[in-house]
Amino acid sequence: MTEITDEQHRQKMQRRQEIQAQRVADRQLEKGLIIVQFIKGAWNPAEKAAFDRWGDQISFLALGEGFTWETQDRNRDIAKAQEAWEIAITFIHNPEIKLVLLDEINIALKLGYLQVESILTELAQKPDDSHIILTGRGAPSELIAVADLVTEMKLIKHPFRSQGVKAQPGIEF
Repeated sequence: MTEITDEQHRQKMQRRQEIQAQRVADRQLEKGLIIVQFIKGAWNPAEKAAFDRWGDQISFLALGEGFTWETQDRNRDIAKAQEAWEIAITFIHNPEIKLVLLDEINIALKLGYLQVESILTELAQKPDDSHIILTGRGAPSELIAVADLVTEMKLIKHPFRSQGVKAQPGIEF
């Protein structure tokens, strides 16, 4: 990853925020969707409401502060990613927890908020019978090499971009 200054990062995220705000403002259409593949953003996720039905059998933690173009503070984003990773490590090492889902962690790796070496070190120490799922586009090759199962999803078409459809509860957030 090319190093950029904090000010360059802030400016980049500010431009991204302006573009995203315009995109959101331009979307007026509401309709039911036929969905083939998608990855959601970091909004108030509908998954949490679904998982709440499982009581204390499932823990759902949303530890970030949202889209990087909203925060515009790379150091704070890195700190939040690091905090989330430290909590994730406790779940990964807990032999009572059989499944840990690290949603969009590959994005944190791609942005340089986390280091792949740290992820690999902790994954190597997980209990033998636990499953760890790491999601997000752009998984680093080092992670792909140690993974048992790798699936690549890519955006082909999205109604937000192609048809001006608003983001909808239970679909995008």
